[in-house]
Amino acid sequence: MSSAAEQEAVAAERATGDGGPAAVVNGARPVRPVPTVPVRPGRPAPLGARFRVGPDGVAGTNFALWAGGAKGVELCLFDERGRESRAPLTELTHEIWHGFVPGVLPGQRYGYRVHGRWDPWTGARWNPAKLLLDPYARAVDGDYASAGLPAEVYGHVRDWPEQHVADTVRDDRDSAPYVPKGVVVHDGGPDDEWTYDQRPKTPWADSVIYELHVKGFTRRHPGIPEELRGTYAGLAHPAAVEHLVRLGVTAVELLPVHQFAHEDHLLRRGLRNYWGYNSIGYFAPHAGYAASGTTGQQVGEFRRMVRALHAAGIEVILDVVYNHTAEAGELGPTLSLKGIDNRGYYRLQPDARRYADYTGCGNTLHVVQPHVLRLITDSLRYWVTEMGVDGFRFDLAAALARSMHDVDMLSPFLAVIAQDPVLRRVKLIAEPWDVGSGGYQVGAFPPLWTEWNDRYRNAVRDFWRHALPDVREMGYRLSGSSDLYAWGGRRPYASVNYVTAHDGFTLRDLVSYDRKHNEANGEGNRDGTDDNRSWNSGAEGETRDRDVRTLRRRQLRNLLTTLLLSTGVPMLVAGDEMGRTQRGNNNAYCQDNETGWVDWTLLDDPEWRPLFELTSRLIALRHRHPVLRRRAFFSGRAHSADGLRDLAWFTPRGAEMTEGDWYAPAATLGMYLSGRDIPGRDENGAPVLDDSFLAVLHAGEWPVDFVLPGPPWAERYEVVVDTGREDQTSAPDTEHRAGTTVTVPGRTVLLLRVRP
Repeated sequence: MSSAAEQEAVAAERATGDGGPAAVVNGARPVRPVPTVPVRPGRPAPLGARFRVGPDGVAGTNFALWAGGAKGVELCLFDERGRESRAPLTELTHEIWHGFVPGVLPGQRYGYRVHGRWDPWTGARWNPAKLLLDPYARAVDGDYASAGLPAEVYGHVRDWPEQHVADTVRDDRDSAPYVPKGVVVHDGGPDDEWTYDQRPKTPWADSVIYELHVKGFTRRHPGIPEELRGTYAGLAHPAAVEHLVRLGVTAVELLPVHQFAHEDHLLRRGLRNYWGYNSIGYFAPHAGYAASGTTGQQVGEFRRMVRALHAAGIEVILDVVYNHTAEAGELGPTLSLKGIDNRGYYRLQPDARRYADYTGCGNTLHVVQPHVLRLITDSLRYWVTEMGVDGFRFDLAAALARSMHDVDMLSPFLAVIAQDPVLRRVKLIAEPWDVGSGGYQVGAFPPLWTEWNDRYRNAVRDFWRHALPDVREMGYRLSGSSDLYAWGGRRPYASVNYVTAHDGFTLRDLVSYDRKHNEANGEGNRDGTDDNRSWNSGAEGETRDRDVRTLRRRQLRNLLTTLLLSTGVPMLVAGDEMGRTQRGNNNAYCQDNETGWVDWTLLDDPEWRPLFELTSRLIALRHRHPVLRRRAFFSGRAHSADGLRDLAWFTPRGAEMTEGDWYAPAATLGMYLSGRDIPGRDENGAPVLDDSFLAVLHAGEWPVDFVLPGPPWAERYEVVVDTGREDQTSAPDTEHRAGTTVTVPGRTVLLLRVRP
C-alpha cells in the first residue's frame, strides 16, 4: 500500500469508527463463527470475575469491567482445548459493563474483547480482534511466545512498511491463541481462613529487610526439592525459611510477583524479563512462580507461602509496579488496558497519539483518574486483606505522586493512601524518584512513608573507596539522615539504608569491578548505570591474587558492618551475606539463569562462610541493642550533668570533632552512641537503657592510631567487632582502657562497647 493509500485507510477508520473498514492483513478481515452463551444482568460491583451462587441457587460468575468510552464489551470464555464462546455484556452502569453467566465455575479461563473507535490520533485504540486480560483477574493461565511476541498481539500492524505511522494502522488478526487468559478463582475455602495466621507486625525501627527474588533465591537451593525450586512453595519450604531465620532478618521484600510479561526484544534474543518490572495483572500472583498449577492454584500457594513466613516471624513486603504496564508505548502490544480504554488508563502527550513517559518504560499510568486510582488501591487492599502481605515498596513512586504533570505530595494517590483504613496501617516504602523532570524526591514523601535512601548508598560507597571530599555526608547518613527526614513527624526509620539493591552491582562485585560488564544482556554493554561508585581493589573481576581477595573480603565486612550499625532501616540483598557475584553485570534484569540466581555453594565455602556468620552476628547485635535502632533522631545535646551527649563524633586524636574537622578531608571517623539517652519508654513505661558504643570507621589504606575517648565517655572499652579479622564467629574479647591508643589497621571498622 502506498503512503497515500495508507492515509486514505486511516481517514476511513476515523470516519467509520469501530464498524468501518480496517487495515487489511493477510488479504481479509478474519470472520469466525463463535458460539454465544446466555448472560444475566449481573452486578457492577465488585469489579473482576467473582464466582457466587445466586438467590435462586444457580452457581455462576459475575463479570464486571470498567471500560469508559467503549461501545461494547464481549466476555470470551475458553474451554480446555482453547475453543472460544462469547457472552456480550449489555448492562452498563457508570461505565462498568457487567453480567452474570450461569454455570461458569472456578478454573474457567476468560478474556474480553472491547469495541470502540480506532483513532490513535486522538488516543482511541479499541480493537475487538485483540483478546484483553481482565485488569482484576485473580489468576492468569498461559504465557507469551518464547521466541518473541507474535504480531497478532499488537493492536496496530507491527511490521507496516511506513514505520512513522505504523501504530495508526489497525491489525484485525485474532490475538486469542497467543495471549494468556484470566482465570476465575473461588474466593472462599480454607485458603481464605487467616485464623491461624499471626502477622509479625514488626515495628519499623526493629526491621531488617531482605530483598529477594522468589525464583532466584530458591532455584539452586540444595535443601529444597527440585520440583519446588523457583516457586512460592520453594520459598515456603523449611530449608529456605531456616536461612532467613538464622540470618535474623525480619522481612522479605519480594521483587515483583504481580503477573508480568516479557518484552519482545528480550524474547527475540533468547532472554526473559527476570526481575518482573513489567506488570500486566495487578491482582494475580505471577504464574511462572507456581509449583501447584496455573488455573487458580497459584493463589493458594502464595497464601501458604505468606503463612509459612509469618509463622517464622518474617513479614512479606511486595515490590509493586503501578507506575507503568507491559504494554509500553504506542508501538507496544495490546494486552489489557490499552485496548480497554487507552485514554482513560494512560497519560498521553498533548497530541494524544504518544504516551507521556515518566518511567522510561514507554507509558505511565494516569493515577489522577478515579478508576485508575481505584484499580491500584483495590489491588493493594486485596494483597493485604486476602493474600496476607504486610507492606509494599513502590517502584518509581514519584510517578504515582504526579498530579497533572509535576510531582505533588498532596496528589490524589498519596491522599487516598493516607486516609485508607487498611493501607495506612501497613509498611509503605517509596522509591522516591522517576525519570521525568523534577522526579528526584528523596526526603520529600509525607509521614507514613519510608524511602529508599540512595544518598546513604552513595555516601557509604564513596567513604569506603576513599572518595568523599569530607565526612559531613557520612555523618548524616550514619546517624539517620536527619537532614532529609527530621520534619513533619518523620523518624529515623523513614530512611531505608542500603548499599546494594537488585539494580546494580552485588556487594561482592562492588569491590571487584570498576566497570560494568553487561555484555550478556545483548545491548552492547550500553544498559545499566555507569555511576557505580565501585572499586575493584586492585584487579578487575575475578582473580587468584591472594592479597586482592583478602582486601575484598575485608571491604565486604566493612560495608555490611557500616550498614547494620547505621540508624535507620537496613536492607540487604539476597546472597550478599555470602559473597554472591553476577560477574560484573550491574543490570541483570534479563538474566534468568545462574547469573541472577543465588549460588548456595558459597555458604559452605570456607572463603565466604565467615561473611554470613558476621552478618548474622551483626543483625543479632542490632536486635539486642536499642541504641542501634533508635525511634527518634539524635539531639547531639547533653542530657546529664557530666556533659555526656546521645551522639558525639571524634577524630583519631580522641578529641570531639570541631566545625573545621567536618569540612576537612578525612579517612577516619569515630561515632559514639550513648545508651543512657534513648528517647521513649518500653512497653511497661520504663526508660529505655542500653550499653553505649564507639564505632571507629577507618577507610584509609594505612593503619591509624586512634585515641579512645576518656571520661565522661568511658573508663574502659571492649572490642565487639573488628573487620580486620577473617574469623568473625565470636567477639575478639579484647579490652582497652579509655585514653589509650589503639592501632586501627587500614580499611577497618572497630566496634567497641563501653564497659563500666
